[in-house]
Amino acid sequence: MTSSAPLIDAPKKGPGRLIAVIVAVVVVLAAVGIAIGVTRGGGDDETVRIGVVGASDPYWADFVQAAADEGITVDLVDYSDYEQPNPALADGEIDLNQFQHIVYLAQYDVASGNDIVPIGSTAIYPLPLYSSKYTKLSDFRQGDTIAIPDDSSNLARALLVLQSNGLVSLKDGGTIFSGVNDVDESKSKVEVATVSADLAATSLPDYAGAIINNDFATKAGLSTDDVIAQDDPNDPSSVPYANVFAARAEDKDDPTYAKLVRIYQDTKAVTDGVVDNSGGTAIITKIPVSDLEESLTETEKLVEQNG
Repeated sequence: MTSSAPLIDAPKKGPGRLIAVIVAVVVVLAAVGIAIGVTRGGGDDETVRIGVVGASDPYWADFVQAAADEGITVDLVDYSDYEQPNPALADGEIDLNQFQHIVYLAQYDVASGNDIVPIGSTAIYPLPLYSSKYTKLSDFRQGDTIAIPDDSSNLARALLVLQSNGLVSLKDGGTIFSGVNDVDESKSKVEVATVSADLAATSLPDYAGAIINNDFATKAGLSTDDVIAQDDPNDPSSVPYANVFAARAEDKDDPTYAKLVRIYQDTKAVTDGVVDNSGGTAIITKIPVSDLEESLTETEKLVEQNG
């Protein structure tokens, strides 16, 4: 905002006026100092803006309270879709975000040229296989068809789930970029058909089985008791699918941000809430940051190679 007059008038002759001006300047600087102290960078009560998708999920209120108990004010910034929080973080509109796994982050960094990094893991949401016809893996017959999500990230992951459970074989062992054409039909027990992720649950009766994303499975009333198989969150190959807190690279060692990760991971009300909110499927993780960074580097290389 501009003004035709200066904020503080130029001093007139006489010591009294000069002293008054000096006092005014000191008061203004002190006020600015107080304002800075309650945001990132100083003071006992710091404010951190965290971008999320789904701020109304109950566990976030527990997280905000747990952070406040340790002198950190968390301002949740809710976004309507996954495409918004990373650009907002890169532009400095928020300090952290928490909504994505490493594969998604790697794809964003490579495409945008930005340098956003993981500073702590939160949970892995296994990608499960359901069936309305069978109850165990051995029930599947040669030539059965399993539906898998058609979006690139989940499609590759679904194929890896089927491979790890002996239902398909992928050429060259498979990667996070495997597609339907990479299925070695001569060595696979089942065939695959791609469907929109939001239709996988309703399509379940039409196939021998279906890989269904956690959110859609929960909405369809499916539970963990119905899961026939899923990826193993303890397998190193699952690290790229760990959800993470992310920061700008220059802020990765910020102690306040590290403290917030610890609060999230160690507050029972938060972790219980995350699991409840996922319908019991989420698995809370404490993956070393060095492993997360290594996974991001390797995944970015794969993204570049397949770009």
